[in-house]
Amino acid sequence: MTHLFKQSVLTILSEQCYDKYFVEFNMLDVECFKALLSKVLGIGLIAGSMLVKVPQIIKIWNAKSATGINIVSVLLDLVAITCHMAYSYVSGFPFTSWGDTSFLAIQTALIAALVFLYSGKPNVSVIFTVLYGVICYVLMGGFTPKNLLWSAQGLNIPILLVGKLSQAVTNFKAKSTGQLSAITCFMLFFGSLARIFTSVQETGDSMMILTYLASSFANAVIVFQLVLYWNSDKVASGDEKKQKLKSKKIN
Repeated sequence: MTHLFKQSVLTILSEQCYDKYFVEFNMLDVECFKALLSKVLGIGLIAGSMLVKVPQIIKIWNAKSATGINIVSVLLDLVAITCHMAYSYVSGFPFTSWGDTSFLAIQTALIAALVFLYSGKPNVSVIFTVLYGVICYVLMGGFTPKNLLWSAQGLNIPILLVGKLSQAVTNFKAKSTGQLSAITCFMLFFGSLARIFTSVQETGDSMMILTYLASSFANAVIVFQLVLYWNSDKVASGDEKKQKLKSKKIN
C-alpha cells in the first residue's frame, strides 16, 4: 500500500520532494512547494483546456453564424498553438507544461472549420480539417527537424500578437465582440498567466516564457474589449430581436 501511494505521489513530485514531505516531514520547503504548485496548476490547466473553447464552439453552433469572428485571427492562433505543441512534444518537456495546447489545438481547429462552414464554404471546411490533421502528423511524427520547430516557436510571438490583435481591430471597428465567448476569453487570459509560472518552473525555456507573456498581453486586450463593449453587445442583440419581431408582424 505504501509503495502504491509513493508511486502515485511520484507522478507529480520528484523523489527528493517526496522525501522532504513524507520522510523528513518538512512541509515548508520552498522549492518543493513551487514544483508542486506548478504541477497542480499544469494539471488544472490541462483539465480546463478540455472545455475552454467549448462555449465559443457552442455559441457559433447555436447561432449558425460566425459573425464577429476574424478567421485570420483564428488561423494565426491555430498556427501559434500548433507550433508550440509540436516544439514542446519533440523537446520532451513534461506534459503538464504544455498538454493544454493539444486540446486547444483541437478546439481552435474546430472553430476555424465552423467559421468556414457558416461562411458558406463547406468544401473549404472539410479540406481544412483534413489538411490540418496531415500537418500535425508531419510536425510531431519525427519528420520535421527540431531546429526548424525551434525557429517556428520563435515566430510564435509575432504570429500570436498579429492574430489576437487583428481580432481586437475587428472588435474595435464593429464596437462589438460579436460571437466571441466571454467565458472562453477570460479562461484563455488567466490560463496564459498561469502558464508563465509553469514554464519558468518546469522548462526554463525562455522562448516558451516569452510566448506566454505575449499571449497574456494579447488576451488582456480582448478581455478589456469584452468589458468595454459588454453593454453595446446587449443593445445590438436587443435591436436584432426587435427587427425580427417587426418583420414577423409585416409578414
